[in-house]
Amino acid sequence: MPLKERIRERMKSWNGEGIIMILSLLLAVLIWVLTNLSKEYSGTISVPVVAQCNIDGHGMESTNTVLVSARCRTDGFRLLRERSRRERKVVVIPFDRGDLRNTAPHTYCVIGGTLNSYVNQFFGEGAQVEAFISDTLKFFFPPVNHKRVPVEVVKSVVCRSQYMPSGPFRVTPDSITVYGDDLHLDALERVTASRLLLSDVHESQHGVLRLTPVKGVRFSTEEVSFELPVSRFVELRTTVPIEVWNAPAGREIQVYPPTAQVVMRCAFPLTKDPIPSFKLYVDWKDFNASLTGRCAARTIRLPSGVLDYRVEPEVFDCVELH
Repeated sequence: MPLKERIRERMKSWNGEGIIMILSLLLAVLIWVLTNLSKEYSGTISVPVVAQCNIDGHGMESTNTVLVSARCRTDGFRLLRERSRRERKVVVIPFDRGDLRNTAPHTYCVIGGTLNSYVNQFFGEGAQVEAFISDTLKFFFPPVNHKRVPVEVVKSVVCRSQYMPSGPFRVTPDSITVYGDDLHLDALERVTASRLLLSDVHESQHGVLRLTPVKGVRFSTEEVSFELPVSRFVELRTTVPIEVWNAPAGREIQVYPPTAQVVMRCAFPLTKDPIPSFKLYVDWKDFNASLTGRCAARTIRLPSGVLDYRVEPEVFDCVELH
């Protein structure tokens, strides 16, 4: 074979081997880079943060952005991405009201160890914070128009036979702060919760109710809790004399009939007989203010264990004796 052809064949063989060698080298470098980047390193990560919190009388979000910086231990990929970013996306963090300290008018700070509770929200789950560089975050929440209004619950409660409420229906909170412009606030006198329908109730009830949204305003809370104590009861019947209280010296009135039939509903089981301590009276002031002399009997307090009672008759004829 002529020398020129041998050289040409040799060059072809070398080009193929060279390409394979270069590719192998690149693959080795890539494996080396990936292996090293997958290891953990310490580096600084910074995140711009806007605070979100329901503070009475203030806007929901802070008007300023705070740069949260910390030395974190994470993989090399994360640190490489952080260094290559030109712009960082602002993160909105919902803070617990108890973690914000009011340090100046409309200014609230998150200080020291409290920051550790929000590490995952700041930097994600893949980063372990070694130390915060910015240990105090200061946010400005602007004041907004607001007013306090009561919470109203429309409810229907039907108890099982021999059961009844043993205390008042309670809503917590019973009033909330609403935010908006004056036009919407002036027209709003109360907020309502979702309708509560309870049937065959035979034990105490509790739960959470969503508030009905109102267009144009924001609520300080979106839900309220309720509680209704319920007890089993037994009925006791007795006859009670009607006493006269607060009559001036030398004045006396006669009550007709002089006794009343009383039906008491008492929490079961009974721990003490309430009949001996149950009293009914007619107040002289009621008689003196009455045009007809008809008065309702009262009781000063219910004996322990008595949930409710009714009196027959409900009103009594009173006549002054001369």
